[in-house]
Amino acid sequence: MFGVTDAPPAPLLLVQGDEELLAARAVEAAVAAARSADPGADVREYEAGQLASGEVAEMLSPSLFGGRRVLVVRSGQDARKDLASALLAYAKNPDPEVNLIVTHLGGAKGKAFADGLKSAGATVVAAAKLKGDRERVAFVRDEFRRHGGKCDEAAASALIQAVGTDLREIAAACSQLLADTDGKITPGVVARYYRGRAEASGFTVADAAMVGDVAGALEALRWALHVGVDPVPIADAIADGVRTVARVASAGRGNPYQMASSLGMPAWKIQRAQERARGWSPEGLVDAMQAAADCNAAVKGGAEDRGWALEQAVFAVAAARRGSAR
Repeated sequence: MFGVTDAPPAPLLLVQGDEELLAARAVEAAVAAARSADPGADVREYEAGQLASGEVAEMLSPSLFGGRRVLVVRSGQDARKDLASALLAYAKNPDPEVNLIVTHLGGAKGKAFADGLKSAGATVVAAAKLKGDRERVAFVRDEFRRHGGKCDEAAASALIQAVGTDLREIAAACSQLLADTDGKITPGVVARYYRGRAEASGFTVADAAMVGDVAGALEALRWALHVGVDPVPIADAIADGVRTVARVASAGRGNPYQMASSLGMPAWKIQRAQERARGWSPEGLVDAMQAAADCNAAVKGGAEDRGWALEQAVFAVAAARRGSAR
């Protein structure tokens, strides 16, 4: 087995485990590697439960026009017997110009299918949920390391205590800290940015504001400021929330996993942004982006009352969303 950051993709790849973020990253890395080898690669993604065995023959055969093909079959545990049999038959003699990527939750359901892929020589990426603080600390340290940052065990533990154990929230917090610091993460840096309860984060404020929940956004904001969360990451989170929704909305509707490579963001973040984009108009998002920019300028420019600037941003973003509905 190998980690999600390793490449290149094998002709057969089994991503096994129930941690959504790790599984998504493994698939994204494999697809990106295939496109790196062949920018014109034909990438198709399907849910196993909705795919018939008769459909896979054409997908797994070389293109008449040449070039690489990539077939991503998600939720392999849901594959019907005829589909599993067809894929296992193919796996015995895979085409080198085709990449078959199968995700599987790793439980008892569909175990024979996963075992068959392993027996056929599939490369396996483990994507199981992390167990205990030690694995989560290792994840945080690796997250900083692979982006050029540095974080010791104490700082990693402090970050987990601050933002909770959800791996997506941990990854988002790591990304935010890397963007706002010199990359050297200490317990003091974590305390300055994320002191207090997990709920007292800029992400909570931004999420509530983007769906028009003014009361919820203000409550989260005031609690965050009360427990000492620095206003800068809150302002950054609001700006990032608006910017992400605007980028995803402008890309149009689509499969988050298929859009991940072109947008340069993880599929889970795209999916969340798609949900938050409902009810927004392009004009409303422009107004919200201006409000976020004004807030950042005030908070980072040393405004006398940075809390007031953040509250005004919440009201402005919510007003922009209401304007979108008209």
